Amino acid sequence: MSVLELQEVRGPSALGGGWRRSLDLLLLIAVNEFRRSYLGTALGYLWSLARPLLLFAVLLTVFTQAFDLGERVQQYPLLLLLNIVLFGFFQEATTQAVSSIVNQEAIVRKTQFPRLVIPLAVVLTSVFNLGLNLVVVFAFILAFGVGPMWTWLLLPVLLLALFAFTTAVAATLAALFPRFRDTAIIWSVAATALFYATPVLYPLDILPDPLRELLALNPLAPLFELARKWVIDPDAPWPVAFDSLAWLVPAAIFAVVCLLAAWIFRREAPRIAEEL
Repeated sequence: MSVLELQEVRGPSALGGGWRRSLDLLLLIAVNEFRRSYLGTALGYLWSLARPLLLFAVLLTVFTQAFDLGERVQQYPLLLLLNIVLFGFFQEATTQAVSSIVNQEAIVRKTQFPRLVIPLAVVLTSVFNLGLNLVVVFAFILAFGVGPMWTWLLLPVLLLALFAFTTAVAATLAALFPRFRDTAIIWSVAATALFYATPVLYPLDILPDPLRELLALNPLAPLFELARKWVIDPDAPWPVAFDSLAWLVPAAIFAVVCLLAAWIFRREAPRIAEEL
């Protein structure tokens, strides 16, 4: 009498069901989440705009009055507003993505649902907010007398790179959280540290050499420095990392984060339901 051997049955993969089905689900979830975020609120989308504007007002007052950055940095108010909106997208998307899969436990447990769609939907919802916020930012830019420049056409390149890095971080956090619930706490601290380690409140060129070179290794730093030069001040210096082959370090970190995210999510996706 033959004995049947038990075989492991793996759960759905990151994109179980194919790219077309995953894309349809992604758009459906992201649009619904964006609408639901402001459904029933008195101010609707204005709540999304109010958060960065309030933070902008507080930080502008502090850094122009206490540190005289308004006099040392060309068009500092515009730079600060643009940076807050860009980093706000990164922080919002990654923070909400941490528990996104666990929040969709019912779907993950009962259906052959492509796991990667869940954190991607969170990032895409944040993209919708970013797009609307950038309209307001450019209205401020034009109102402050900064005219359109051909380098504005390069902004989508920066946004695409920021989207890729944000997606990689969000997917990694979402995949790790079902197994390691400390991920949320660790990332809340790390995201705050990264906010101050990224040239959001200041340009790198005003910092002393050792600190400037250290912070230039941050893969987000060149993106924010290029956004300043291409959107706000064409006379601003190029990112510090571009002065030599030092740019290879943040570029390598960027690539490693993206590749590691793909590996981690692919590895964790089939077992996520077991960890919930």
